[in-house]
Amino acid sequence: MTYAGVELGGTKCIAVLAGDGGDILKREIIPTTSPDETIGLIERLLIDWQREHRFEALGIASFGPIDVNPHSAAYGQILATPKPGWAGANIAPRLRDALGVPIAFDTDVNGAALAELHWGSGRGFADFAYVTVGTGVGVGLIVNGRPTRGFGHCELGHVRVKRLSGDDWPGACPYHGDCVEGLASGGALQARFGDRLTEIGEDDPAWDAVAWTLAQLCQAIVCAAAPNRIAMGGGVIERQPHLLGRIQSMLTESLNGYVQLPVDGSYVRAPELGKDAGPLGAIALALSKVV
Repeated sequence: MTYAGVELGGTKCIAVLAGDGGDILKREIIPTTSPDETIGLIERLLIDWQREHRFEALGIASFGPIDVNPHSAAYGQILATPKPGWAGANIAPRLRDALGVPIAFDTDVNGAALAELHWGSGRGFADFAYVTVGTGVGVGLIVNGRPTRGFGHCELGHVRVKRLSGDDWPGACPYHGDCVEGLASGGALQARFGDRLTEIGEDDPAWDAVAWTLAQLCQAIVCAAAPNRIAMGGGVIERQPHLLGRIQSMLTESLNGYVQLPVDGSYVRAPELGKDAGPLGAIALALSKVV
Protein backbone atom coordinates (compact mmCIF):
# COMPACT_ATOMS: atom_id res chain seq x y z
CA MET A 1 0.00 0.00 0.00
CA THR A 2 1.01 3.62 -0.51
CA TYR A 3 0.88 6.53 1.92
CA ALA A 4 1.43 10.27 1.67
CA GLY A 5 3.22 12.39 4.22
CA VAL A 6 3.97 16.06 4.75
CA GLU A 7 6.65 17.39 7.08
CA LEU A 8 5.53 20.96 7.68
CA GLY A 9 8.57 22.99 8.71
CA GLY A 10 9.16 26.61 9.54
CA THR A 11 11.18 27.30 6.38
CA LYS A 12 10.24 24.44 4.06
CA CYS A 13 7.80 21.56 3.74
CA ILE A 14 8.71 18.12 2.46
CA ALA A 15 5.98 16.04 0.85
CA VAL A 16 6.64 12.36 0.24
CA LEU A 17 4.89 9.32 -1.13
CA ALA A 18 6.08 6.03 0.34
CA GLY A 19 5.30 2.38 0.81
CA ASP A 20 4.58 0.80 4.19
CA GLY A 21 8.21 -0.33 4.38
CA GLY A 22 9.40 3.27 4.43
CA ASP A 23 10.62 3.25 0.82
CA ILE A 24 10.20 6.81 -0.51
CA LEU A 25 8.72 6.85 -4.02
CA LYS A 26 8.29 10.60 -4.53
CA ARG A 27 9.62 13.68 -2.75
CA GLU A 28 8.89 17.37 -3.29
CA ILE A 29 10.06 20.45 -1.36
CA ILE A 30 7.70 23.41 -0.97
CA PRO A 31 8.83 26.67 0.69
CA THR A 32 6.95 27.74 3.80
CA THR A 33 5.58 31.19 3.01
CA SER A 34 2.02 32.19 3.91
CA PRO A 35 -0.46 29.52 5.06
CA ASP A 36 -2.75 29.97 2.06
CA GLU A 37 0.09 29.75 -0.45
CA THR A 38 1.94 26.89 1.23
CA ILE A 39 -1.08 24.71 2.05
CA GLY A 40 -2.54 25.46 -1.37
CA LEU A 41 0.60 24.18 -3.11
CA ILE A 42 0.64 21.08 -0.89
CA GLU A 43 -3.04 20.45 -1.59
CA ARG A 44 -2.59 20.61 -5.36
CA LEU A 45 0.49 18.39 -5.25
CA LEU A 46 -1.27 15.73 -3.18
CA ILE A 47 -4.32 15.78 -5.44
CA ASP A 48 -2.03 15.17 -8.44
CA TRP A 49 -0.29 12.32 -6.59
CA GLN A 50 -3.63 10.83 -5.62
CA ARG A 51 -4.67 10.65 -9.28
CA GLU A 52 -1.49 8.74 -10.15
CA HIS A 53 -1.08 6.61 -7.01
CA ARG A 54 -4.13 6.14 -4.82
CA PHE A 55 -2.74 6.52 -1.28
CA GLU A 56 -4.47 5.08 1.77
CA ALA A 57 -3.87 7.88 4.29
CA LEU A 58 -2.01 11.14 4.85
CA GLY A 59 0.25 11.97 7.77
CA ILE A 60 1.12 15.56 8.66
CA ALA A 61 4.08 16.17 10.98
CA SER A 62 4.04 19.86 11.80
CA PHE A 63 6.02 22.49 13.63
CA GLY A 64 4.17 23.62 16.71
CA PRO A 65 2.52 24.30 18.92
CA ILE A 66 -0.49 22.62 17.35
CA ASP A 67 -3.90 21.37 18.46
CA VAL A 68 -3.83 17.57 18.39
CA ASN A 69 -7.11 16.95 20.21
CA PRO A 70 -9.58 15.58 17.62
CA HIS A 71 -12.49 16.68 19.81
CA SER A 72 -11.33 20.31 19.88
CA ALA A 73 -12.83 23.00 17.66
CA ALA A 74 -9.28 24.02 16.81
CA TYR A 75 -8.08 20.50 15.92
CA GLY A 76 -5.54 20.47 13.12
CA GLN A 77 -4.58 24.10 13.53
CA ILE A 78 -1.33 25.86 14.42
CA LEU A 79 -1.65 27.53 17.82
CA ALA A 80 0.26 30.52 19.27
CA THR A 81 3.35 30.30 17.08
CA PRO A 82 5.72 33.25 16.73
CA LYS A 83 5.86 32.53 12.98
CA PRO A 84 4.06 35.50 11.38
CA GLY A 85 0.67 34.69 9.90
CA TRP A 86 0.57 31.04 10.97
CA ALA A 87 -1.28 31.25 14.29
CA GLY A 88 -4.70 29.71 13.68
CA ALA A 89 -3.72 28.27 10.28
CA ASN A 90 -6.08 25.45 9.37
CA ILE A 91 -3.98 22.47 8.23
CA ALA A 92 -5.50 19.03 8.80
CA PRO A 93 -9.22 19.75 8.21
CA ARG A 94 -8.50 21.54 4.93
CA LEU A 95 -6.40 18.70 3.53
CA ARG A 96 -8.81 16.05 4.84
CA ASP A 97 -11.72 17.71 3.03
CA ALA A 98 -9.72 18.15 -0.17
CA LEU A 99 -8.39 14.58 -0.32
CA GLY A 100 -11.06 12.45 1.34
CA VAL A 101 -8.60 10.10 3.04
CA PRO A 102 -7.87 9.45 6.74
CA ILE A 103 -5.44 12.02 8.14
CA ALA A 104 -3.10 11.84 11.14
CA PHE A 105 -1.85 15.16 12.52
CA ASP A 106 0.93 15.47 15.09
CA THR A 107 4.13 17.31 15.92
CA ASP A 108 7.20 16.94 13.75
CA VAL A 109 9.18 15.48 16.66
CA ASN A 110 6.47 12.90 17.45
CA GLY A 111 6.50 11.93 13.79
CA ALA A 112 10.27 11.55 13.80
CA ALA A 113 10.06 9.45 16.96
CA LEU A 114 7.57 7.11 15.28
CA ALA A 115 9.77 6.88 12.18
CA GLU A 116 12.77 5.89 14.31
CA LEU A 117 10.52 3.40 16.09
CA HIS A 118 9.48 1.79 12.79
CA TRP A 119 12.67 1.92 10.77
CA GLY A 120 15.53 3.33 12.86
CA SER A 121 17.12 3.41 16.30
CA GLY A 122 13.90 2.46 18.11
CA ARG A 123 13.17 -0.75 16.20
CA GLY A 124 11.83 -3.51 18.41
CA PHE A 125 10.71 -1.17 21.21
CA ALA A 126 7.30 0.09 22.28
CA ASP A 127 8.74 2.71 24.65
CA PHE A 128 11.20 5.14 23.12
CA ALA A 129 12.18 8.80 23.17
CA TYR A 130 13.47 10.99 20.36
CA VAL A 131 15.06 14.31 21.28
CA THR A 132 15.94 16.95 18.71
CA VAL A 133 18.31 19.74 19.71
CA GLY A 134 18.28 22.39 17.04
CA THR A 135 16.69 25.81 16.80
CA GLY A 136 14.58 24.61 19.72
CA VAL A 137 14.51 21.44 21.81
CA GLY A 138 11.71 18.97 21.11
CA VAL A 139 10.91 15.57 22.60
CA GLY A 140 8.87 12.83 21.00
CA LEU A 141 7.96 10.47 23.85
CA ILE A 142 6.50 7.14 22.76
CA VAL A 143 4.77 5.04 25.43
CA ASN A 144 3.23 1.67 24.57
CA GLY A 145 3.78 2.38 20.90
CA ARG A 146 2.02 5.76 20.80
CA PRO A 147 2.98 9.37 21.48
CA THR A 148 1.93 10.55 24.91
CA ARG A 149 -1.30 12.46 24.82
CA GLY A 150 -3.23 14.54 27.32
CA PHE A 151 -4.79 17.93 26.67
CA GLY A 152 -1.85 18.68 24.36
CA HIS A 153 1.41 17.32 23.03
CA CYS A 154 4.67 16.75 24.87
CA GLU A 155 6.71 19.90 25.59
CA LEU A 156 9.57 18.44 27.62
CA GLY A 157 12.01 20.80 25.94
CA HIS A 158 10.59 23.52 28.17
CA VAL A 159 11.07 21.82 31.53
CA ARG A 160 13.35 23.54 34.01
CA VAL A 161 16.15 21.30 35.22
CA LYS A 162 18.86 21.40 37.85
CA ARG A 163 21.65 23.71 36.67
CA LEU A 164 25.31 22.73 36.54
CA SER A 165 27.02 24.05 39.63
CA GLY A 166 28.47 27.49 38.97
CA ASP A 167 26.44 28.12 35.81
CA ASP A 168 24.23 31.17 36.33
CA TRP A 169 23.63 32.30 32.74
CA PRO A 170 19.93 33.34 32.68
CA GLY A 171 18.95 31.43 29.54
CA ALA A 172 17.35 32.58 26.29
CA CYS A 173 13.81 31.17 26.25
CA PRO A 174 11.37 34.11 25.99
CA TYR A 175 8.83 32.17 28.08
CA HIS A 176 10.93 30.39 30.72
CA GLY A 177 14.46 31.75 30.60
CA ASP A 178 16.56 28.80 31.75
CA CYS A 179 14.44 25.85 30.63
CA VAL A 180 16.24 23.17 28.56
CA GLU A 181 15.49 24.98 25.31
CA GLY A 182 16.64 28.24 26.83
CA LEU A 183 19.99 26.71 27.81
CA ALA A 184 20.88 24.13 25.16
CA SER A 185 19.14 24.92 21.86
CA GLY A 186 21.01 26.33 18.90
CA GLY A 187 19.39 29.70 19.48
CA ALA A 188 20.43 29.66 23.13
CA LEU A 189 24.03 28.78 22.28
CA GLN A 190 24.17 31.58 19.75
CA ALA A 191 22.81 34.02 22.33
CA ARG A 192 25.27 32.81 24.96
CA PHE A 193 28.47 32.54 22.93
CA GLY A 194 27.87 34.76 19.89
CA ASP A 195 30.57 34.67 17.23
CA ARG A 196 32.77 32.59 19.55
CA LEU A 197 30.46 29.60 19.08
CA THR A 198 32.25 28.38 15.93
CA GLU A 199 35.62 28.57 17.70
CA ILE A 200 34.78 26.46 20.77
CA GLY A 201 36.65 23.14 20.58
CA GLU A 202 35.05 19.90 21.68
CA ASP A 203 37.26 19.74 24.79
CA ASP A 204 36.27 23.21 25.93
CA PRO A 205 34.55 23.20 29.34
CA ALA A 206 31.91 25.50 27.85
CA TRP A 207 30.18 22.32 26.60
CA ASP A 208 29.83 20.94 30.13
CA ALA A 209 26.79 23.08 30.90
CA VAL A 210 25.16 22.10 27.60
CA ALA A 211 25.75 18.38 28.11
CA TRP A 212 24.63 18.61 31.75
CA THR A 213 21.37 20.33 30.77
CA LEU A 214 20.59 17.66 28.18
CA ALA A 215 21.55 14.89 30.63
CA GLN A 216 19.08 16.37 33.11
CA LEU A 217 16.41 16.33 30.42
CA CYS A 218 17.22 12.65 29.83
CA GLN A 219 16.93 11.97 33.57
CA ALA A 220 13.47 13.54 33.59
CA ILE A 221 12.50 11.33 30.63
CA VAL A 222 13.94 8.20 32.27
CA CYS A 223 12.20 8.84 35.59
CA ALA A 224 8.88 9.73 33.94
CA ALA A 225 8.58 7.01 31.30
CA ALA A 226 11.64 4.68 31.40
CA PRO A 227 11.94 4.35 27.60
CA ASN A 228 14.14 1.53 26.33
CA ARG A 229 16.32 4.02 24.47
CA ILE A 230 16.77 7.74 23.86
CA ALA A 231 17.83 8.90 20.39
CA MET A 232 19.16 12.45 20.27
CA GLY A 233 19.72 14.38 17.07
CA GLY A 234 19.16 17.80 15.56
CA GLY A 235 21.57 20.43 14.30
CA VAL A 236 23.40 21.02 17.59
CA ILE A 237 24.14 17.31 18.05
CA GLU A 238 25.06 16.84 14.40
CA ARG A 239 27.62 19.65 14.67
CA GLN A 240 28.85 18.55 18.10
CA PRO A 241 28.56 14.72 18.16
CA HIS A 242 31.00 14.53 21.10
CA LEU A 243 28.11 15.73 23.28
CA LEU A 244 26.42 12.32 23.14
CA GLY A 245 29.17 10.58 25.14
CA ARG A 246 29.19 13.37 27.71
CA ILE A 247 25.41 13.23 28.05
CA GLN A 248 25.48 9.46 28.55
CA SER A 249 28.16 9.77 31.27
CA MET A 250 26.44 12.67 33.01
CA LEU A 251 23.07 10.87 32.91
CA THR A 252 24.59 7.82 34.60
CA GLU A 253 26.29 10.06 37.15
CA SER A 254 23.09 11.96 37.85
CA LEU A 255 20.97 8.80 38.28
CA ASN A 256 23.57 7.74 40.89
CA GLY A 257 22.68 4.04 40.80
CA TYR A 258 18.99 4.57 41.61
CA VAL A 259 17.93 3.55 38.08
CA GLN A 260 19.93 1.03 36.06
CA LEU A 261 19.86 1.83 32.36
CA PRO A 262 19.54 -0.99 29.80
CA VAL A 263 22.97 -2.36 28.91
CA ASP A 264 22.74 -2.89 25.14
CA GLY A 265 25.28 -0.31 24.07
CA SER A 266 24.86 3.42 24.51
CA TYR A 267 21.48 4.28 25.96
CA VAL A 268 21.62 7.81 24.53
CA ARG A 269 22.60 7.48 20.90
CA ALA A 270 22.30 9.15 17.51
CA PRO A 271 19.18 8.48 15.44
CA GLU A 272 19.60 6.29 12.37
CA LEU A 273 17.34 7.91 9.77
CA GLY A 274 19.16 11.23 9.49
CA LYS A 275 17.31 13.86 7.46
CA ASP A 276 14.68 11.28 6.42
CA ALA A 277 13.35 11.07 9.99
CA GLY A 278 11.08 14.07 9.39
CA PRO A 279 9.36 13.05 6.15
CA LEU A 280 9.26 9.39 7.19
CA GLY A 281 7.70 10.58 10.44
CA ALA A 282 4.75 11.83 8.42
CA ILE A 283 4.54 8.42 6.71
CA ALA A 284 4.63 6.68 10.12
CA LEU A 285 1.73 8.89 11.21
CA ALA A 286 -0.22 7.92 8.07
CA LEU A 287 0.41 4.23 8.83
CA SER A 288 -1.16 4.72 12.25
CA LYS A 289 -4.50 5.50 10.61
CA VAL A 290 -4.82 2.15 8.85
CA VAL A 291 -3.09 -0.39 11.12
